[in-house]
Amino acid sequence: MEYCDGGDLLKKINIQKGVPFNEDQIVKWFLQICLGLKHIHDQKILHRDIKSQNIFLTNGGMTVKLGDFGIAKLLNKTMELARTLVGTPNYISPEICKGRPYNNKTDIWSLGCILYELCTLSHPFKGACLPQLFSKICKETILQVHPRDRPSVSSILRRPILENINRKQLDTLVIILIDSLFI
Repeated sequence: MEYCDGGDLLKKINIQKGVPFNEDQIVKWFLQICLGLKHIHDQKILHRDIKSQNIFLTNGGMTVKLGDFGIAKLLNKTMELARTLVGTPNYISPEICKGRPYNNKTDIWSLGCILYELCTLSHPFKGACLPQLFSKICKETILQVHPRDRPSVSSILRRPILENINRKQLDTLVIILIDSLFI
C-alpha cells in the first residue's frame, strides 16, 4: 500500500476555503482520474464509489490515484449490468437512485460530479434528505441523466484539451525516463 502524502481530494477542496483551483490544475487532475478510470474499465471493473474522498493525492498533490475499491465489481463482460444499490449519495447516478441496472456509465456520472466539484468546490446536487437528493439527481440537467447519453471514458480522453495535456505529460515522462537511463 502506498502512502498518499497529499491526503484526499476532499481535503484539498476544503483547504481551498472557496478559492477556486486554477484551470490547469483541474484539467491535470481530471486527466489523471480519467486515465485511472479507463484502466479499471478496460479490466471490466466498476469502481461504484468514485468520490473526492476516494481520490488520493501524492507527489505534493500533483498526482492523483483512485482508491477504495471496497465496493468495486468485476463484470464478466463489458456490457454486463450490475444491480446493487451502492455508492455515496452525492455521487450516485440516476439509474442507481431508481434501482435500475447500471454499467460503467455510472462511474462516468460520478466523474462528472467530481469535475463539477473541482470547478465549483461544492457538490452538484444537494438535498435535505435522501429522497430530495435522489429527486434532484434524477431531474436536474447539470449532467446527462440517461446513461446512453454519457460519453465513455475513452471518448472523454479523446477531447482535444485532454489529448494535448496527455501528450505533453507523456513527452515529459519520456524525457525523465531517458535522463534516468543516462545518469
